[in-house]
Amino acid sequence: MNRIGRLVCVLAVAWPAGAAEEAPLRGYAPESARVEREWEAKFRAIPDTQSLRDTMQRLSARPHHLGSPYDKDNAEWILGKFKEWGLDAQIEVFQVLLPTPKERRLEMLEPVQFTARLEEPAVAGDPTSGQNAEQLPTYNAYSIDGDVTAPLVYVNYGVPADYEQLDRLGISVKGAIVIARYGGSWRGIKPKVAAEHGAVGCIIYSDPREDGYYEGDVFPEGAWRPRDGVQRGSVMDMPLYPGDPLTPGVGATAEAKRLPLKDAQTLTKIPVLPISYADAKPLLAALKGPVAPAGWRGALPITYHVGPGPARVHLKVAFNWDLKPVYDVIARIPGSTAPDEWIVRGNHHDAWVNGAEDPVAGASALLEEARALGLLLQQGWKPKRTIIYCAWDGEEQGLLGSTEWAEAHAAELSRSAAVYINSDSNGRGYLYAGGSHSLEKFVNTVARDIEDPETKLSVWKRLQLQRIAESPESRQDARQRPDLRIGALGSGSDYTVFVDHLGIASLNLGFGGEDGGGIYHSIYDDFYWFTHFSDSDFRYGRALAQTAGTAVMRMAGADLLPYEFTNLADTARKYVGEIQKLLKDKQEEIRERNRQIEEGVFAATADPREKSAPPAAEPVPPFLGFAPLENGVEALARSAERYEKALAKAALGRASLQAANHKLIESERRLTDPGGLPGRPWFKHQIYAPGMYTGYGVKTIPAVREAIEQKRWTEAEAEIARVGRVLAAEAALIDGAAAELEKGATAP
Repeated sequence: MNRIGRLVCVLAVAWPAGAAEEAPLRGYAPESARVEREWEAKFRAIPDTQSLRDTMQRLSARPHHLGSPYDKDNAEWILGKFKEWGLDAQIEVFQVLLPTPKERRLEMLEPVQFTARLEEPAVAGDPTSGQNAEQLPTYNAYSIDGDVTAPLVYVNYGVPADYEQLDRLGISVKGAIVIARYGGSWRGIKPKVAAEHGAVGCIIYSDPREDGYYEGDVFPEGAWRPRDGVQRGSVMDMPLYPGDPLTPGVGATAEAKRLPLKDAQTLTKIPVLPISYADAKPLLAALKGPVAPAGWRGALPITYHVGPGPARVHLKVAFNWDLKPVYDVIARIPGSTAPDEWIVRGNHHDAWVNGAEDPVAGASALLEEARALGLLLQQGWKPKRTIIYCAWDGEEQGLLGSTEWAEAHAAELSRSAAVYINSDSNGRGYLYAGGSHSLEKFVNTVARDIEDPETKLSVWKRLQLQRIAESPESRQDARQRPDLRIGALGSGSDYTVFVDHLGIASLNLGFGGEDGGGIYHSIYDDFYWFTHFSDSDFRYGRALAQTAGTAVMRMAGADLLPYEFTNLADTARKYVGEIQKLLKDKQEEIRERNRQIEEGVFAATADPREKSAPPAAEPVPPFLGFAPLENGVEALARSAERYEKALAKAALGRASLQAANHKLIESERRLTDPGGLPGRPWFKHQIYAPGMYTGYGVKTIPAVREAIEQKRWTEAEAEIARVGRVLAAEAALIDGAAAELEKGATAP
């Protein structure tokens, strides 16, 4: 579902070339570290580019969307491979709601007639682009049925700030169909915000400025989206909850109790349809009204107007609302000494069409890791902890397979899961990572040991050099901080249920940044495109297998789980500072808006259907008491420092570490709250969550941040106190883990 380019990059400061093998391994006694490094070196020699190529060619040979015959065929093939490599594997099946289109129509009735094509043509020379009978049509999953005719209004990216700009222009979308371009936010936010402003329908198109000829040559001559290319995608309201819309919070087994369709909260409120820029151009060209602001203008050869009208359009979509089987392929390597502690690794196998980049580039790496670990098992390697490899189904429509599996196994995961390591799409370029900040130092150490296939530097060194070149701010951070920061996780891939709902420390890994292209969620994301314009020799697929596989092995083999909390405390302090600045900015923004209202900057709406007056002045936000957050961060920092001192003296090779490891596994859980976030209780993590109006994009300390953004001051005060308690509880647990290490250090 997500492009690697959306991930936030990681990693680290300079480390002498060739010194990685001499560096101590966090959580390992010296002898354990020596043995671990020997096994890791054997592992990293196994992943093979030809094997990756063969796997991609097989999995992407036909369209394999959820519910298709080849989706099931792929799941069974993956199962066979896991078993061939000596892993205990099975397919777990769930039944989920999957709407598929039975009618799609978009036509302009005035001032001229035009009927949108709504098709992606096959490309000569690309053998799989012509598999029309098996391809899903271009549509947005979880749009409601609808048949609407209305004036058209252009709303730029269709995010809340764009509607504020429309207000300043005196333009209303009430009773209109909006047309928004992809970008600026996740696609599901566009119909959500449009409906909140009274629109009756939503069209989403790919503008060539972000996703076409403005960026480079279009497919098949180049990597970018051609004129008739369309981005399919889910518009489920996933900031409420991901997964099957009919079974929130429980696994969608055949016996599960389901909501009536009318009660499903995550369907859109208005009909939605994605289109190409070829189909969008006549619609946009027919608009009049104000010329669009400079930042709203795309790269089509027209003057961008906002409307409303005189373009009047008819939009009709209707769907088959069926249950379809999800095939999750789950393989296990039992732990030798701590089988009740789990390292979970996942990547989805379903695609919107053929899906070579998304997800097969990541799934191929996962399978190559599993093959390599199978070979190590034959040579006598045994992980201390249980390793679970997961090939998820139904990710594209709304993280269905991972969410339903995790909800069904929630009790076991809450007891046992130490970490979840995810990947998704993959390409050529730099290592990117996001995740729990208790794992920030860990992922830095892993990246130091992986060779970049082009530069022969370590992948973290190559990324550090890129960060130094980006900006003065990133340059200073990359040079001075012991570990480059990793990005927080919001949503958009299969880690969501693990970190946001269950409080399992998580990482999301992949490579990208040098393989720009515009085939996302189209029929052109296939083996031909990938081998011509992305990781054509599969060297970065090999690097991903080496990176994620090393992380799995290192977590599974550690004497003491290699969490680290000083970076978490430092990051939490940074987030609190951002929230304090947000409040100050909001105060200044409202003062400035009130000044503009007094000066008559805002006009009454130009829409004759609306008779609203200019907005009234509003009270300036109050001061909020941030002491609970500040105290919580300071307690966390003190506990992290104590833990580091205890670890430095711990007898890792002699003392029993079971109690300490159990507390470490619990550490991410302590950052959750059973009540969840305001208005969306499924999201329980209090430090990371997708924003209500960002979709994929993360909001850190979300309950406080969004309360301030949405001017809910009483709620903000209450949430400051709640998050402060969460941070204090985390500090207490870390103190408990430190105490266990201190006992081991003084034991005879």
